[in-house]
Amino acid sequence: MTNETLNANLQGFIHDRMGADLELAGLHESDGHAGLTFLFETRRKGAHEIAGHYVLKIPPQGVARRGNTDVYRQAPLLRAMHAAGLPVPDVPYADENEHWFGVPFIVMERLPGRVFFVWDPHHSFSREKDPTESLWRQCVEALPRIHRFDWRTHLADWESPEPLDDMIRRWRKIYLHSPEPHWIAQAEEVERLLLDTMPAADPIGVFHGDYQPGNILYEHNRMTGIIDWELAGIGAQLLDIGWLMMAADRHNWVDEWSSIHPPATAELRDLYERGMGRTYADIPWFQAFAGFRLASIGCLNVKLHRRGQRHDPIWEMMALTLSNMFERARQLLLDPAA
Repeated sequence: MTNETLNANLQGFIHDRMGADLELAGLHESDGHAGLTFLFETRRKGAHEIAGHYVLKIPPQGVARRGNTDVYRQAPLLRAMHAAGLPVPDVPYADENEHWFGVPFIVMERLPGRVFFVWDPHHSFSREKDPTESLWRQCVEALPRIHRFDWRTHLADWESPEPLDDMIRRWRKIYLHSPEPHWIAQAEEVERLLLDTMPAADPIGVFHGDYQPGNILYEHNRMTGIIDWELAGIGAQLLDIGWLMMAADRHNWVDEWSSIHPPATAELRDLYERGMGRTYADIPWFQAFAGFRLASIGCLNVKLHRRGQRHDPIWEMMALTLSNMFERARQLLLDPAA
């Protein structure tokens, strides 16, 4: 879809659904979302003041709609969580009707703030230790609110919990795309260990799937919202604290590409467990699983980047870390106290 086509389609949508007295005031592609996410503003016709700020999410055309490309599935999740007072954007418009954009879509309210990309944050963020650590702490302190959400009442028909062993095995077809044979060998060993040591999937509930400061909005160093729910589901919620600890764990990174000033993983775990009011012996397993997942994703995306199929230099930086991630996952599965 060209920018001109999207602009015209959005003009039609605004007229039909938001009001004939409104018009498109601005349209921008959001950073880091491969053309799936756009920011736009509206204004009253003939006026200069902005009337509303929104986010449009659409899937790529011609791609099977499942997982992160099934954009419409986020609507009931975000609406239910927003209604419960959780810090997520509301979804005033969503439709499986393909009339306006040729694909299903959601239009969300745009929350204030900017995400903190943990490896290379925007220049507006301080790189000093204390304010940066505060961003990580706000992230983990918000997570128990998400995990305590009563999904059985508010999302009973949204989707069924996914078995943990299925969540492990799905990554094989991803990491087999690796352009480096030794990454495949490492992935196969970690996959075997994950299956051999698989814990009970407790607690079960809503999980975000990519929970880290890069999906948290901050304004003036205060969290304003949690975004990017494409990978969310119902299942083992310790996936989220495991993912956050994986992002913070210095063993996964190299000097050229590492998370900036995360608190110690033990502190992140303690903050989460205090927020939940209990301890979880299986958190190291989920941290290992998180490293396996991200490294598997890296195997595919490094290949796509190197072949010119999906240009993204960040994955060349991530390539420096994938072997570390697989090795760190192996260590945690053999010795959770490592």
